[in-house]
Amino acid sequence: MSTPEADREPGDWDGLRGLDRLLEHRVRLGLCVLLSRHDALSFRRLKELLGETDGSLGAHLRKLEEAKYIDVRKEFQNRKPVSWYSLQDRGRRALLSHTRSLARIIGETASE
Repeated sequence: MSTPEADREPGDWDGLRGLDRLLEHRVRLGLCVLLSRHDALSFRRLKELLGETDGSLGAHLRKLEEAKYIDVRKEFQNRKPVSWYSLQDRGRRALLSHTRSLARIIGETASE
């Protein structure tokens, strides 16, 4: 029998421990989920799919890149620069851990 939440001591519940702070923002989580389904996506396509502005999307991509969750490859197509983003192993592991933790939290909530 589990202890009711109100009767637990502070620090007894570790359900949030597996969450990744970087993936708590919906745009960064969305980026990682989208990139986990494709080898690479362009900045333009990510912008279309997430409905973000250039500045907002760029800032979120930069945070993920700095954390080494994603990689960027830049090239020119028809003399225009194109940035391609892909999810790295570190980002894939973080996404898996984060979504497993979310599933566990949802499961605990649903069973109450």
